Amino acid sequence: MSTERKVAIVTGASQGIGAGLVEGFLAKGYRVVANSRSIKPSDKPDLVTVAGDIADPQVAKRVVATAIEHFGRVDTLVNNAGIFVAKPFIEYTAEDLANVVAVNVAGFFHVSQQAGARMLSQRSGHIVNVTTSLVDQPIAGVPAALASLTKGGLDAVTRGLAIEYADKGIRVNAVSPGIIKTPMHKPETHDFLARLHPMQRMGEVKEIVDAVLYLDSAGFVTGEVLRVDGGQHAGRW
Repeated sequence: MSTERKVAIVTGASQGIGAGLVEGFLAKGYRVVANSRSIKPSDKPDLVTVAGDIADPQVAKRVVATAIEHFGRVDTLVNNAGIFVAKPFIEYTAEDLANVVAVNVAGFFHVSQQAGARMLSQRSGHIVNVTTSLVDQPIAGVPAALASLTKGGLDAVTRGLAIEYADKGIRVNAVSPGIIKTPMHKPETHDFLARLHPMQRMGEVKEIVDAVLYLDSAGFVTGEVLRVDGGQHAGRW
């Protein structure tokens, strides 16, 4: 078993941004462990899949253990799994809260602890959190308090962990997307969603993949939240 090539873990990897990240890392020569609830087995030698809910601590443990068992190391973790529920604040239910916190917060927490422990033993590693531009720039007509609550926490912990581990060889960064053209958005909504960006278009999956790969290669960058949102964060428009 070779441990020379880099190894990336991607959560929420079955479609959209996550699937794009898997292909992006593979194209860069990484070996990849991909997780989502519904992900299918892989026949690619450099890709291993682990099905299960990343909010479950045992699934998180299994994801990292799989990377070590198959590839011998963990170099990059991308916390891409997330749930977005848009509702007026007072209409959120206790179930909504539990579901969003489970994936967006607990999902990050458990797998990052497991991967972080391995990175500490290696004295090297990189964690990338996928947040949302709504943390910086709420949009009238898009009520998303649970996204702000949970992804805002990821935004803050990115900087906290970057400082905590800066002298231990581990970098922590985030990518903050606008609305990306993925299967979760029906084609008939695209015109409306495009207008929610100053650039008047939705983002492409490749643009998020490029941002993550840039951060992964940028050895002197940590604690950064890279906004890939067509200008949403810059202010009102």
